[in-house]
Amino acid sequence: MVMREPREISPPRPMPDCWFSMTRDFASVEQQVRKKTFGILSTIDKSGRPHSTGILYGVSSPDTHFALYILAGANYVKVRNIRRDPRVSLVVTFPRYYLRFVPASYVMFRGTAEILPFDDHDGRAAFQGSRILRMNLNMDVDSKNLVFIRIRPEPHVVCYGLGIGLMEFRNHPENAGYSVTIPASRL
Repeated sequence: MVMREPREISPPRPMPDCWFSMTRDFASVEQQVRKKTFGILSTIDKSGRPHSTGILYGVSSPDTHFALYILAGANYVKVRNIRRDPRVSLVVTFPRYYLRFVPASYVMFRGTAEILPFDDHDGRAAFQGSRILRMNLNMDVDSKNLVFIRIRPEPHVVCYGLGIGLMEFRNHPENAGYSVTIPASRL
């Protein structure tokens, strides 16, 4: 019989977020949205049809009015659409990496977008929040061809499954949809 050295046991991994419930308020939703950088922006094209595209986003400072910022090329379709019709929606998804059979959670913001210059202070500050955003901000591109899109969301934010415990989600999926309200002081 071969004797083996005892192997070092690694500490247990933290439980996935999907096992726990969170408070259903805007502060909790905002906290989760700040952890992500990828979303899906929908605009309206010149024929009135939706145009959706994956984007990277940053969030305004917590001590200011809540806004979402996107960096884009000045001639991109989404920018042209916003110049024509500023109504947009932004969906941030929260995939369940450990339990792929459980539907992803999401948060949907609807609001009004405006095009800002690349040197906008608030847009640049929002892109300091993560490494990937800083990399995009500092890429070697002619800055006159870049703009920020600022989304000022409506107060009503639609959520599905975010912060719902796994057993609650399993037993009562009809209760997974809810909405939160952005406080007036943050609008």
